[in-house]
Amino acid sequence: MDQARPQRVVVMTGATSGLGAQALQQIVAQSNTRVFIGARGSGRTVPKGVEVLPLELASLASVREFADALTRRLGDTRINILVLNAGIHGSDAKQLSAEGYGLAFAVNHLAHYLLARLLLPNIADRGRLVITSSNMHNPPLKRIAPKSLELQEWAHPTPNGSGVGIRSYTASKLCNMMTALSFARLDDVKARQINVIAFNPGLTGGVGGRDASALQRAFVRLLTSTLFPVIGVFRPEFVMSTPEHSGAMLANVALGAVSPPPGRIYVSLIKGEPTFPDPSELARSEEAQDMLWRESATMVGINKQPSVMPTLG
Repeated sequence: MDQARPQRVVVMTGATSGLGAQALQQIVAQSNTRVFIGARGSGRTVPKGVEVLPLELASLASVREFADALTRRLGDTRINILVLNAGIHGSDAKQLSAEGYGLAFAVNHLAHYLLARLLLPNIADRGRLVITSSNMHNPPLKRIAPKSLELQEWAHPTPNGSGVGIRSYTASKLCNMMTALSFARLDDVKARQINVIAFNPGLTGGVGGRDASALQRAFVRLLTSTLFPVIGVFRPEFVMSTPEHSGAMLANVALGAVSPPPGRIYVSLIKGEPTFPDPSELARSEEAQDMLWRESATMVGINKQPSVMPTLG
């Protein structure tokens, strides 16, 4: 009977390690499902049947090549679920993408913004777009919280600016959240009833940052082992979870087993359980969303910009 139904197509980034790899296992186990992932390098160990295409998120040219290769491979077949999960914990002022943008901003935001723009026409009606954001888009430590859109600083970071270190991560996660909100406002997305979700896996142990320096990894370990457990007493969204659990929840969100209520797009794990809070006040600003959309389109070289229509329901 499964063979009589059209095959469900899932496309993922960030599926070879951490919670993404755990989510991938659960998604692949679904019957009648075809899975594509983008990954750097070669020789990746993935579950049987997963199709791996080259993707270097630090290169916008590679993002375009991945989208083109995927589109050719699919032909007329539509994407049912697009999961944009890859990311790094942060970068310093000297770590730049192929196009010269701050690495965290480029990998976490620009690459996924471009990929979603390129693949949107290939997403099936009633399909699902999941973007992994973070509760760190609105961190409890206000010193590292984005207070406004400092896009030029994030794109071209300077030492001690808001585009480096942990602040580069919080800025990129804010951009992920705002990108999801912007996509949900598009006329085309509404007309085709594409379900857009920003997913916060919560603080997850055992998740390493791509290309992070030893100092950055040590800083993250210090935060997760000392500061965040204390914060978790007062802010339960910072209670630690495991990659297995967070990955299973990402899979549930992608597969539709967990969905936010009408008019909301944010699924945030609190003590490992899904909740549906409001994003930060800055993330909800439509003026700021539109600015990010326009500036990002310029940075990635997309000139034709579909209008972003006002307000979610």
